[in-house]
Amino acid sequence: MVSRIWFLLSLLSCSLFAGVLQEAIDSAEPGSKLELPPGEYSGNIVIDKPLIIDGIDKSAVIVGDGNGTVVKIRSSYVTLKNLTIVGSGSEHQNIDAGISIKDAEHVTVDNCKIDDSLFGIDMEQVSRSQITNNWIRSKPYSLGLRGDAIRLWYSNDNNISQNHVTHSRDVVVWYSHGNVISHNFGEYSRYSLHFMYTGRNEVLYNTYEHNSVGIFFMYSRDTVAIGNVVKNSLGTTGLGIGLKDASNFDIRNNTVIYCARGFYIDRSPYQPDQRNKIAGNRIIYNAEGMHFHSLSIANDIIGNIFKGNIENVVDDDEKLYHSLQNYWDGNYWDDYKGFDRDKDGIGDTPYTLFYYADRMWLLNPNVKFFYASPVITIMNFLAKLAPISEPVKLLTDAHPVMFEKDLERGVVQ
Repeated sequence: MVSRIWFLLSLLSCSLFAGVLQEAIDSAEPGSKLELPPGEYSGNIVIDKPLIIDGIDKSAVIVGDGNGTVVKIRSSYVTLKNLTIVGSGSEHQNIDAGISIKDAEHVTVDNCKIDDSLFGIDMEQVSRSQITNNWIRSKPYSLGLRGDAIRLWYSNDNNISQNHVTHSRDVVVWYSHGNVISHNFGEYSRYSLHFMYTGRNEVLYNTYEHNSVGIFFMYSRDTVAIGNVVKNSLGTTGLGIGLKDASNFDIRNNTVIYCARGFYIDRSPYQPDQRNKIAGNRIIYNAEGMHFHSLSIANDIIGNIFKGNIENVVDDDEKLYHSLQNYWDGNYWDDYKGFDRDKDGIGDTPYTLFYYADRMWLLNPNVKFFYASPVITIMNFLAKLAPISEPVKLLTDAHPVMFEKDLERGVVQ
């Protein structure tokens, strides 16, 4: 039977809260519920038994002493909810965090505000746990010196959903499998979501904006990313969704908009007997819609919308043009010049994209600043009218869709 321990402000002055919370945790029976009234409580606490700590309305603030981690969870079946947690240390090598969870399962962190903490929630060997509805911000450091908002390390089958991450470094999922990451919002950080050596994860309906990188999958496989929105990933490293050495991925019905590079595909798929499916995505108003780097073949690129990009597709390989070795079909291309005489919504002739040797902005990204200038516009026209060298075919889409709305009407299966 769950017992309750109440801290009554009418009996305790705020100055006496120091140490009270840890003493209550130590004396509580496993399975107890601690409801905290408004006030500040000294942090650097350790929870080593099943317990529920409820701050009711986030007015209970657990304050670290500026060294180490504010709340350490070292037991399964622990719940933290409705708390404000602030004031971790600043040591990266120690992973100083607002909340550290280690060697546990069935842990819940819900509706908490974690602020002024180097790392937000650090999870090491944690499974079947819930990280939901939290607001997380790192310390006010430069981007590279912040800690990660949420960090999964060898942590499987967790639910990370409806969290708001701002002004942190990354959300990382490393050596972790079977996690569902959904309906989160991330802004003003480095990597909104960064995977390494992972598999079987689901990335669903997240929104990421004003970050350096949206979602990057590295050395991973067997993952789906559906319904995400990535916008305004700008700068030298800016990209919306990236795949590096990634195999058997299903990237579907996402919107990537206003990014330096919409999709970045590097040696993916990595496994020679597997393919990636990139289908039904809106790749719009980016500097580069889809960028291929290194050996990237065997991707099925189907039913996407390419609109308003300076370049719809870029392949930086100067000899082999790997993009030609992917399967392109049924995409909408805003620069398609064909007709649809039988009114079936499909162009009568294939869409073919060529490279011309004199398109200098493909070789020097800095020239893109002048892309819309009259001089570049004239050069572009002349290159197509009378190219000085034989153009290189980059891709062919046999069934280009004539109207954007025909793809937006339904969800690509």
